[in-house]
Amino acid sequence: MLLQEIINYLEKLAPISLQESYDNSGLLIGLPNRNIDKALITLDVTEQVIQEAIVENCELIIAHHPVIFKGLKKLTGSNLTERLVLKAVKSDIAIYAIHTNFDNIIEGVNAILAEKLGIKNIKILSPKNNGLLKVVTFCPHEQREKVQQAMFDAGSGNIGNYDSCSFFSSGTGTFRALEGSNPFVGKHNTLHKEEEYRIESIVPKYRINNVITAMLQAHPYEEPAYDIYPLINSNNSTGSGVIGELELATPIVEYLQFVKQTLLTKYIKHNRLIERKVKKVAICGGSGSFLINAAAQNNADLFITADIKYHDFFEHTENMTIADAGHFETEHPVKELLYSILKKKFPNFALQISEKDANPISFL
Repeated sequence: MLLQEIINYLEKLAPISLQESYDNSGLLIGLPNRNIDKALITLDVTEQVIQEAIVENCELIIAHHPVIFKGLKKLTGSNLTERLVLKAVKSDIAIYAIHTNFDNIIEGVNAILAEKLGIKNIKILSPKNNGLLKVVTFCPHEQREKVQQAMFDAGSGNIGNYDSCSFFSSGTGTFRALEGSNPFVGKHNTLHKEEEYRIESIVPKYRINNVITAMLQAHPYEEPAYDIYPLINSNNSTGSGVIGELELATPIVEYLQFVKQTLLTKYIKHNRLIERKVKKVAICGGSGSFLINAAAQNNADLFITADIKYHDFFEHTENMTIADAGHFETEHPVKELLYSILKKKFPNFALQISEKDANPISFL
């Protein structure tokens, strides 16, 4: 299959526009129009992983962490990144990264982590702001359902656990078709009045082009009128971290032991253990110290993430325990998630989870 088909699907699931400003997700090495027969899924791209791809005849590596974070000014093999890029290019292996854009969707990295840790009824911990738009268009009464459904199918009208959300109201539109036009209703050079519906629906900013295209294709008018309004509402389907609840309140030591065993981590660093049982848990796979305050504001009993700095452990000790379970450990389930997502979409495409992907951190 074409590499572009895989890219299109992954970027529909986790649009590149959702990545953080410092990130570098997307196709990093390779040509999108080449044919791909097999892909290797990994957390990190290392020399061992590239060699594994060569041995296993994988033309594509799908990684969570980008192999290229900063701009490359030369390719002389003088550092690890340059060596990895050279090895991939020489071996004709494409590399695609799906990083913070995958972190920032509710179905992404934190969803699989929550599933493994028994956290139910999850919602985004820190929703993205200014990510929503409202689209308004106008069409004749008879075509309202067709236009509305096309917009829904393209990604509009989702609010929390509801879809097909919209508002429509009746009114009168006016226009005059000039020479050269092909009006759906009305006559040339004559002012026409048409009873129309005004259709309104919310759209995530990253889906606006798809929704407008679908609306224009479904609309009967030659020149449909539409408006796009920016909203300051939070988009509760995208953002950082998730928070949910355990099925049963659990003593904190017992639950942290479960986390340790489930994630196969050597140890968990934590601050003061709260005296009550754990019920409400916030998580962020990878580096999530920036979410400590959000977890506390959402009344989490426990916040699990990685890369916590010394001074961060002093925060919110009276109400919440902060636990560092390791960067690799909290993100390695992403490989399993990517495998299942892609296998479901492309059941006949050869996929393999890397056996060489390993935690670079060791413990004495």
